[in-house]
Amino acid sequence: MSPQTTFDVTFDGTVAVITGASGALGSAAVDQFRAAGATVCGVDVVEPDDDSVLEREGDSAFEFHQADLTDEDDVSALVADIVDDHGRIDHLLNVAGTWRGGDPIEETDLSEFDLLMNVNLKTAFLASKHALPHLQESEGSIVSVSARSSLEGGDGDGPYRITKAGIRLLTETIAEENRGRVRANCVMPSVIDTPANREMMPDADHESWVDPAEIADVMAVLCSDATTVTSGGAVPVYGDA
Repeated sequence: MSPQTTFDVTFDGTVAVITGASGALGSAAVDQFRAAGATVCGVDVVEPDDDSVLEREGDSAFEFHQADLTDEDDVSALVADIVDDHGRIDHLLNVAGTWRGGDPIEETDLSEFDLLMNVNLKTAFLASKHALPHLQESEGSIVSVSARSSLEGGDGDGPYRITKAGIRLLTETIAEENRGRVRANCVMPSVIDTPANREMMPDADHESWVDPAEIADVMAVLCSDATTVTSGGAVPVYGDA
């Protein structure tokens, strides 16, 4: 069932590209933009483990693309295919990402640092780079996913925080370079209420966590005409967490 929104957002006639579409937040964003009338191109490196995304394949408003967003050739081909099929891109949601805890910097393996840089930051950079020429034509929007923890250093998850701080700076840079053409903003979750997070933190206060659909609401508003004067922003979506 499509989510019921409490605000009037209409994306009829637009095309939205949503990365990380197989995950909890990406899937919620897919549902939100479809409900608002967009044609949604969901992207992920692998097909989802369950059928929640693929079940939408019969809906002409949704299509799933498998692509490695850390590979520039894959990203270039993906964007070209979408534009060939639909003639435009209006919204890019950079949701693809991962979380790792870990060790102090002096004990962190380079492979762990590289993984986080590639999955969290490189994917957003490459998707934005190749989508921007088309977003400039449509005067479109980008919304990426940063994190509350990116606002300060922390103990043991430094590489994750660094990559999410990079998302904020990437957002501000795109906004500055595209004034009057493309709006770029990011959202900053704390802990998202997903099955994986509940499994990792079974004793936490789950009631204080934010539902992915609520974050997807904010992402939709940031792409809508309600926020045409907003670009370069980092929007808290902490809830009570």
